[in-house]
Amino acid sequence: MSQKRSPLAATILAVCMLFAGGVVRAADGKPENNGCKSLPNFSALKMALEGATSTETSGLNNQMWGTIVDRDGVVCAVTFTGVNRGAQWPGSRVISAQKANTANAFSLDSSSSSGGSGQASGLALSTANLYSAVQPGGSLFGLQESNPVDTLVAYAGPSSKYGTAQDPMVGSKIGGVNVFGGGLALYGPGKKIVGGIGVSGDTSCADHNIAWRVRNNLGLDHLSGVGGVSGDTTRPDNIVFDITANPNGGTGISAGGFGHPTCLNTSGSSTLPPVQP
Repeated sequence: MSQKRSPLAATILAVCMLFAGGVVRAADGKPENNGCKSLPNFSALKMALEGATSTETSGLNNQMWGTIVDRDGVVCAVTFTGVNRGAQWPGSRVISAQKANTANAFSLDSSSSSGGSGQASGLALSTANLYSAVQPGGSLFGLQESNPVDTLVAYAGPSSKYGTAQDPMVGSKIGGVNVFGGGLALYGPGKKIVGGIGVSGDTSCADHNIAWRVRNNLGLDHLSGVGGVSGDTTRPDNIVFDITANPNGGTGISAGGFGHPTCLNTSGSSTLPPVQP
């Protein structure tokens, strides 16, 4: 004769089954029920990041971390360029994910336009574009504290899997808002936003340049004609260097409100590959 479980026992059993099962994955290793299956996988990201890092000569010439998230902020892939996970700044792993989340979270495509509101051409904002706007007195002051990183996702172990195809962040939403260079929204054919790319490990200016090259290598830079704040229609979400000293001291003043500080060995942003139609 079967024995009826108490409500408490049933709840405990359900929780145990949930944690035992973990993230449901498809045969190709990508988490199901999100947009990762239509985005570059681990191998493609690693190849694109290695190519971009070797091409970029500005900054400190460091090794890099890179992360892709889907449109909902789910981490799809995390990788690094060095010989092991300690060959690049360990702290930059989570920062790269934070940047990917931010660029995706605050960029739009033309589907945002309806009922007389929204952006008819979309609006791409890189993490570099947010620096001045979040400073005291800026139009977005406080944004950087608005969506904290999920530390349970960021620092789940084991560390030996960090930057591999089995990185523990994959399949979860990382959160976080980062406001310096290195994060870009990903736009697929038809100028449809599909997620974000974030890289970290060097100066924030070099991070931006490398992220730009990664996006170009992946072919997810279909944003020609998409709105931006850079003033360059061929690079709408490019980093902007228009900050001058504040005569009253404190944070410098950005002429357009979306400027970014220059960095050590800053160069090349104006010659980055133009975006695609």
